[in-house]
Amino acid sequence: MKIAVVALGKIGLPLAVQFADADPSHEVVGVDVSRRVVDAVNAGQEPFPGEAELADKLAELVPAGRLRATTDYGDAIPGADAVVLVVPLFVDEATGAPDFGWMDEATRSLAQHLTPGTLVSYETTLPVGTTRTRWKPMLEEISGLSESPDTGSDGFWLVFSPERVLTGRVFADLRRYPKLVGGLTPEGTARAVQFYESVLEFDTRLDLPRPNGVWDLGSAEAAEMAKLAETTYRDVNIGLANQFARFADTVGIDVHRVIEACNSQPYSHIHTPGIAVGGHCIPVYPRLYLSTDADATVVRSAREANAAMPEYAVARAEALLGSLEGLRVVVLGASYRGRVKETAFSGVFATVGALRSRGAEVLVHDPMYDDDELAALGWTPYHLGEPADVAIVQADHPEYTRISSDDLPGLRLLLDGRRVTDPDRFTGVPRLTIGGGDPLPA
Repeated sequence: MKIAVVALGKIGLPLAVQFADADPSHEVVGVDVSRRVVDAVNAGQEPFPGEAELADKLAELVPAGRLRATTDYGDAIPGADAVVLVVPLFVDEATGAPDFGWMDEATRSLAQHLTPGTLVSYETTLPVGTTRTRWKPMLEEISGLSESPDTGSDGFWLVFSPERVLTGRVFADLRRYPKLVGGLTPEGTARAVQFYESVLEFDTRLDLPRPNGVWDLGSAEAAEMAKLAETTYRDVNIGLANQFARFADTVGIDVHRVIEACNSQPYSHIHTPGIAVGGHCIPVYPRLYLSTDADATVVRSAREANAAMPEYAVARAEALLGSLEGLRVVVLGASYRGRVKETAFSGVFATVGALRSRGAEVLVHDPMYDDDELAALGWTPYHLGEPADVAIVQADHPEYTRISSDDLPGLRLLLDGRRVTDPDRFTGVPRLTIGGGDPLPA
């Protein structure tokens, strides 16, 4: 097969590598608007660090001629048996409305070069109905081809098949989780199932209700909703955990012990509370769901509850110290989660904003970012060993499990928003956690 992958980002590039690695006879072409990314791939080098197995696979597949990259849709798309699109979909932070700008542009470029007999699969998470009502008419109008059961050699097939992987472990997740597929027609779905079965391998999982592999969900809408539902569930669950944590703080209960006790039986799966919910997925996909289901009050309430946690954490620090005016406050962690160099919807932004609004002098530390990178994001870099009045752990980097009061001279308060620090390393320093039941002064 000739397979084209549109957008060689942290998901798209590993996918292209997976497809090329599946069969030596495949011709895999990745198309991306970034010349830097394209040049790096064609040199057999990873354009971004941190993805397990990626560097080794690129070094093997590119020199062998099994994978290449281009900025030219006219090179990548014509004659492709399958086109997989993983272009980012953005969400307006103020309104929560999806911004299809990049996806629209990629779809138009794809459509201009689409040739008959191609399977087109969108893997970017979408609001329910987008594949049928947005991409189908756009592709048909621009390409002049039709999507129908009788396309044969004069049309194309369109499906939705959501990515279900986590950056840093994409190849492992591709093996572990069922590949969901939903088409607009039975023929299109069948072709998508056949395609993904030919390029993916799956771990044996006895915990699933049916064998691990490619699962036909019956329609594009069902596949779209499945991706939104599984991620929205996590946001709602964390929102509930944060509600429990806030109540526990008012009555002096350690909610983590409560959650551990609840989850000791099989009907409770309460998640972990914390200072923020960040990343490309959990804070974003509930908004995509809300864009098509305005009556989803539970989803909306959870999203609002989670978005309020950085302000809640800062308010707890303020309540203990009386005022943060003029204090030197260090936010530990710019990333949205530990071990990931990514600030998408990170809680650092709201935490820094809440501190600045109270007149604090705010600095940011992150072991994955250098000073220039932190400064470029608008923050004053902090180095362990420099004086600090308050420290707030925002990301659960493993490095923070080893810090102590010696690393933060003059520390008057530690607020561990991820519960990763060792209390014994902060003897004599007040330490607050989210839902730890830590007492505040009356």
